[in-house]
Amino acid sequence: MPVKIRLQRHGKKGKPFYWIVAADSRAKRDGKFLEKLGTYDPNTQPAEIHVDVDKAVKWLMNGAIPTETARAILKFEGVLYKKHLLVGVRKGAFDEAEAEKRFAEWKEKFYEPRLQKLIEKYEAQKAAEQKAILEREEAYNAARIKAQQAESEAAEPQDQAGEENENQGEEASES
Repeated sequence: MPVKIRLQRHGKKGKPFYWIVAADSRAKRDGKFLEKLGTYDPNTQPAEIHVDVDKAVKWLMNGAIPTETARAILKFEGVLYKKHLLVGVRKGAFDEAEAEKRFAEWKEKFYEPRLQKLIEKYEAQKAAEQKAILEREEAYNAARIKAQQAESEAAEPQDQAGEENENQGEEASES
């Protein structure tokens, strides 16, 4: 039975949410699966990914083939690197404790800073968008206030002219 690690779509229309699953390659996209390995939510910024690394490595070691998207997600989370380390353990290059140490080192040195950098990038982008919105709103309000002042100044001379005409009309009727 050929096994694939792939995404299974959930969520509503326009709001996808995916399960990362190990499934028989002959099963439908959203059909039966053998085991749920994690979740992927592309709606958030940055996308939320939760993967059980040990389960995913177990399936990869047993010959499961990830799809292109699943491979990218597993690579980002370090699953493929851990599999690489465990293949080294199997070959006798080093022991399992060394593999775990190297994986923890990788996670601390590369994964967490990269994730932090992504979060900072999205926060900076969001702050820039908010600043641009505020500047546009301030410019609009300034233009609106200026137009109101010009309108009220134009209305004042007409009011004064109207009052003078009334006063002249009253004086003429008195004489």
